[in-house]
Amino acid sequence: MALTAGTRIGAFEIGSLLGAGGMGEVYRARDTSLSRDVAIKVLPDVFAQDAERLARFEREAKTLAALNHPNIAQVYGLEQSDGVRGLVRELVEG
Repeated sequence: MALTAGTRIGAFEIGSLLGAGGMGEVYRARDTSLSRDVAIKVLPDVFAQDAERLARFEREAKTLAALNHPNIAQVYGLEQSDGVRGLVRELVEG
């Protein structure tokens, strides 16, 4: 699912595509409630309909949220809006 600039997922406004891979696409977004840039990994539509893939996505979020290390981007939360599921993380430049 390609999102366009300005699309909103909860309090997050999509900016630009940062990358794509086997488990989804990652976008730069703006957290409108806290005025900060974040990265959102969006699960493709076909995976969002697959219970096993969805469980894997949620396990990934919980595992990453449990970690606290300077070399691992912080997890800010999971978002769902209009069928789009996203993992919101700290945006690390570079």
